Amino acid sequence: MAKIIFYEGRNFEGRHYECMSDCADLHSMFERCRSVRVESGMFVIYDRPGYTGNQLFMRRGEYPDYRSMSTMNDCVRSCRVVPMHSGTFRMRLYAHFDMRGETMELTDDCPNLMERFRMSNFNSCNVVDGHWLLYEQPRYRGRHYYLRPGMYRSFSDWSGSNSRISSVRRLMDL
Repeated sequence: MAKIIFYEGRNFEGRHYECMSDCADLHSMFERCRSVRVESGMFVIYDRPGYTGNQLFMRRGEYPDYRSMSTMNDCVRSCRVVPMHSGTFRMRLYAHFDMRGETMELTDDCPNLMERFRMSNFNSCNVVDGHWLLYEQPRYRGRHYYLRPGMYRSFSDWSGSNSRISSVRRLMDL
């Protein structure tokens, strides 16, 4: 069972709200969030309702001032549980929109897509198995985007502002 606790103050102080499932709108639960404790599982939090806006992946641990580790503000407005996946991982990346053009397939982490595939961007993908994080910079740095199984016909489908993705990581019980 996954569990995350949002605190209005730094260092786990003030009012708090516990969440154990996906929540599309946290605004009515608390006004701001300054610290977070993930007691179990993995989550992606968003600064807008409906699982949109900037994203931050969080795994088990304490974040006494989570804003210092991200570019997000103190407005956590939705969160999504990342389910455990114990099977295989597979994702296809496509050079063009709507799953067209040159195709690359991943079954493991890739710290640098340019080095591995000689391609600096892609415009659509199909997550066949597993849950993944896409990063804008090599070596799993920068803004990231959570993808669960499904077809993403353009980078806007995963909330990306552009198609520049430089590294990809599988989400497992890390």
